[in-house]
Amino acid sequence: MARIPKISNHQILEAAREVFLEQGFSGSTLEIAARAGVSEASIFKRFSTKEELFFAAMGIPETPIWVKELETLVDKGNLKGNLIQICLLILDFHREVIPRMMMLQSRGQALPKPESISAPPMRNLKALSAFLEHEIEQGRLRRCDPQALAHLLLGALMNYAFLEHTGSQASMPPSITMPPSITMPPSTTAQEFVQHLVEIIWQGIVPVEN
Repeated sequence: MARIPKISNHQILEAAREVFLEQGFSGSTLEIAARAGVSEASIFKRFSTKEELFFAAMGIPETPIWVKELETLVDKGNLKGNLIQICLLILDFHREVIPRMMMLQSRGQALPKPESISAPPMRNLKALSAFLEHEIEQGRLRRCDPQALAHLLLGALMNYAFLEHTGSQASMPPSITMPPSITMPPSTTAQEFVQHLVEIIWQGIVPVEN
């Protein structure tokens, strides 16, 4: 008897991507299974949650490179330099993710709720908060709320990537014109932005010398 061909994860993800692009996160796993030619149970044997399937289908890694980098940098080397390195990786990550999420939103498609504890955004926030908390405990950062600091860094980098993607023309309504005496500041490179961001924040989190 001929063997039934094995369906690969790639085939399931292709089917899931089609459904999610058409229907957003509200697309059913039952329909995804039908398009992939597998049972719905088979999908959940490979992907533990619908959120995990969604992010994998949209090409968003379960564990971004920058999160993995946290593990290699914790309590090592120059912390300020480490923060710059991490922020550059976070910025690269959002440069890839934001266009994909905006494409879905432009189609009016639903997205996973970011507050879900199993969703990558929450896991990533938790990972950065844990990294910062460890550095605080080691005396390499001043006492502060690590989660608030993580939000501050992630929010600034996400906003930069968003504005970069939407274009400079989105920063000001077309009906507003600048007086001749006022000139807009020159744009900075991503490297410069990250260095300036870390430098500004560093002034408030650098440990106080005894």
